[in-house]
Amino acid sequence: MHRRHVFTCAPLLLLRPAWALNLSEGDANAGIRTALERGANAAVALLGRRDGFLGNPLVKIELPGYLKDAGKLLRATGQGARLDELVTAMNRAAEAAVPAAKPLLVKAVKDMSVEDGLKILRGGDDSVTTFFADKTREPLGRQFLPIVTKATEKVALADKYNAVAGKASGFGLVRGEDANIQQYVTARALDGLYRIIGEEEKKIRRDPVGTGSAILKKVFGGL
Repeated sequence: MHRRHVFTCAPLLLLRPAWALNLSEGDANAGIRTALERGANAAVALLGRRDGFLGNPLVKIELPGYLKDAGKLLRATGQGARLDELVTAMNRAAEAAVPAAKPLLVKAVKDMSVEDGLKILRGGDDSVTTFFADKTREPLGRQFLPIVTKATEKVALADKYNAVAGKASGFGLVRGEDANIQQYVTARALDGLYRIIGEEEKKIRRDPVGTGSAILKKVFGGL
């Protein structure tokens, strides 16, 4: 019973005095969970479709480091179409992988602790993004990798990417983690997912009234 008393009081002690008295633990938890769910659902819906990555400059996956610079030379020699094929394939692979994220994102919301909730409520514009990345990046990486692998195997250039990037990595021209196309696309897909979740979070914090949700207005309107 004592532990329950501490959990009930903690949010009210840490919230701003001007509105803490009007915000119960239940309201705070409901508001945070709603924000998490909105951000996750919006990001998956936006990215997990055709051109979700390829057509969005914020998250479009480009060739890394030296390979991007080398690509400019290849384009100048008339090989731009082949590069475009590879870039398109990388982004299509990310778009194919993202829908698999939804169950794990939902589980992270359900398993959210009181401490997690407080960090999100009192945190900055990236607190939701940080929460999801901390809770889901590793398991999502394991889920995304075989989907990305299957998608990139359809492109003959994928093996050439790995061969060239592997050599470039040895000279420090490409980061080691970017030297394998499957791992590179998986990492960038996760980066894009968390970035879009973060954009949704910013919208909620900037204009909780505009969300049309009474609970979001109540919880985030006083921040």
